[in-house]
Amino acid sequence: MHFKYLLIFFILFSLNANSQIVEDKKNFRAADSLLKENSFSVHRDNYFLTGVPINAPITKNSADVKYQVSFKLRLRSKPIFAGFYPYLLYTQKAFWDIYANSKPFSEINFNPGVAIVRPFYLKGGRLTYGTVSFEHESNGRDSIYSRTWNMLAFSLKSQISPRWTVGLRGWIPLVDKEDNPGLTKYVGYGEASATYQIQPGRWSADVLFRKGSGLINYGSLQTQVNWRPYKNENYYLTLQWFVGYTESLIDYQEHKSMIRLGFTIKPENMGIF
Repeated sequence: MHFKYLLIFFILFSLNANSQIVEDKKNFRAADSLLKENSFSVHRDNYFLTGVPINAPITKNSADVKYQVSFKLRLRSKPIFAGFYPYLLYTQKAFWDIYANSKPFSEINFNPGVAIVRPFYLKGGRLTYGTVSFEHESNGRDSIYSRTWNMLAFSLKSQISPRWTVGLRGWIPLVDKEDNPGLTKYVGYGEASATYQIQPGRWSADVLFRKGSGLINYGSLQTQVNWRPYKNENYYLTLQWFVGYTESLIDYQEHKSMIRLGFTIKPENMGIF
């Protein structure tokens, strides 16, 4: 059933591959939004945040630093087929117990992948990216501490107005159930995101909701407010709140609620998902 929907996804984009993607009153192609970026660019948010739990006692062992490094590499400046552009992806997220005595890293999650991206316009001139990706995520550990899964994902992300950008993403999880029992229940099968430009160029807000496979349990919600102190510099002061499961792979069954503050570097243009 999952592959039937994926096939439909490919067919819909292929049918439009040779159609006009220059919309009336537009003097550029949808693909130009990708090509104006450097081939090597920011993928997801890159950040360095520190914070404390709000559902547990605050101690030197419960406070931490979370940081993420994420980039993408466009492999060609011309589509490989049907208007799709190939990319390599890499994201690394780390949890650092910087306030503990020996300052250990409690967890590092690695997320490499490959993707093909199809830019196009929805009715009304709404720039949209359709993406199909195959990704691996793990914590690089073995034995009982190993956490790993793969996904075949497809997504749509669209700038529906000058201030609003929304995204939907679904995936087919490929999980070794012997090493990671119940992981699928927590990572779920999809997520939804939204960004609102409160004051364009200065203030913005992001929401990311991931639904677990349970009816009301599992899943997660991450919200953040970003302030850009200098319009000519691409970094932000960020206040982030995370609540739910799977913030890190090692503790995917543990419910967390963390509030953090720090710095973020964002993609200069709309991200591919």
